[in-house]
Formats: sequence, C-alpha cells, structure tokens
Amino acid sequence: MSDIAAVQTGVTRRRPRAKRIKALGATGGAVTLIMVALVVLWQVSAGRGWINGQLFGSPLGIYKSAVIGLTQGTLVSDTLTTLYETVLGLVIGSGLGIALGLLLWFVPRVSGVTEGFAVILNSIPKIALGPLIVIWFGSDMTSKVWLAGISTFAVAMISSCAAAREVDRDLLNLFLSFKAKPAMIFRKLIVPGALPWIFSTLRVNIGFALIGAVVGEYIASQAGLGHEVFVAGSLFDLNTVWLGIIILTLMATLLSWIVQLAENRIISWKTKR
Repeated sequence: MSDIAAVQTGVTRRRPRAKRIKALGATGGAVTLIMVALVVLWQVSAGRGWINGQLFGSPLGIYKSAVIGLTQGTLVSDTLTTLYETVLGLVIGSGLGIALGLLLWFVPRVSGVTEGFAVILNSIPKIALGPLIVIWFGSDMTSKVWLAGISTFAVAMISSCAAAREVDRDLLNLFLSFKAKPAMIFRKLIVPGALPWIFSTLRVNIGFALIGAVVGEYIASQAGLGHEVFVAGSLFDLNTVWLGIIILTLMATLLSWIVQLAENRIISWKTKR
C-alpha cells in the first residue's frame, strides 16, 4: 500500500507542474502569434504606403540594417560594448548597494539616515549626472560603467535595508533566545532571508543599469548601441534606431533570464507556485 501511495503522491505532484508547463507553452504561443501578426501588419502597411516607412521604419528595413551591421562588424562590437558596460555597472553598483544595505543592520540608528540619503540620490535624474561623470572619468567605458553603477546603487541599498528590517521576528527572537551572536544572526538569518529581495532588486536594476550605460553613450561615446541609436536618429535612420531598441530589449530579457536562473539555483528552498 505504501508503494501505491507513493506513486499516487508523485502523480499528484507532477500534474500541477504539467499544467503550469502547458499553460506557459500556450501563453508563449499566443504571444508569438500576436507578435508575428503585428510584424506582418507593420510590413504590409509600410509596403503599401498605409504608413510612412521613412517615419516609422519597417521590418524589412530593420532586417537590412541588421545585415549591414553584421557585415561591417559594428553591430556585434556595439552590442558587446553596451553589454559589458551594463553588466559591470550592475555588478559593481548593485553589489556595493546590497552589501552596504545589509551591513547597516548592525547599526539600525545609522540605517535610517543612510537610507534617506540613498532616497535622495535615487531621485536625482541620472541623465543630469551624465555630463559630470563624463568630465570626471572621460568618454571611454569607465564613465558608462560609473553611470550604470550609480543608477543601480541606491535602489539596491534601499531594498537591502528593507529586507534586513523585515526579517521574520519570530525567527529573530528564536536566535536571540539561544544567545546567538549578531554575526551568526546576520549570516544564518538576515542574508538568507534577504535573498528573494536581492534577486528581485537585481532584475529591476538590469533596466536601470542599461539606461545608465545608454545615457552615457548618448552623451559622449564612439561605440555602443546608445551611440549607434543616437547617430541613426540624427540621420533619421529609423530602421537602425528600431534595431538598437530591439537588441537592447533582447539584452535586458537575456540578463533577466540569467538572474532568474541563478535565483532558482541558489534559493532552492523558495516555494514554487
């Protein structure tokens, strides 16, 4: 009877998972069909003159721009440049923000003041800091990495402070009842409890890091997708502009997927619904 029960339990557990996979596949298929239909409608409208192809571009024009960029090698180099700036800025800015936000748990009186400064920093439009960063660090990759890092630092710090503050009080009291030292509480309770917040922050910060890098490339750069889009826009080459937007979107999606994969691997205890 125990073997039969175990088999029934396994089947019961697999059914919700199979339903989730089936639902996900159906959703993905519907989204794909809608996207294909929109692209076809866009191309037909541009080809037949229903919309101004010079003003709105066209899928065929975007494809031709991609072929030219790949042939000349500029598309790959610009994509790798922006990807490098974004990832490095994300790692540095978010890493420092997360570390500082969690460490402030040891000094709760300072935490509130520091968090207030972080809120002020986060409210400053990063595009306004762009010229200063470029002047201080030059027009090479360094200034773009700084802008990407600054764009992510405050958000990571605020989120980490909140994560440390919202720790389960019952578990904290349990640790305290066993006379656990602050270092052990931090290592065994605060950091593991903050992991879901940290990964959520990283997913949000991907967009901020990308914006920071692209803004830096807009202001002063000789490479990168931001520079390519800026030049194409100045020349009214809307197809290249659309190409840059599409690649930036795919880049953000890929980075988000990587973060999600890392979260699923690291937070193995997280409940899956």
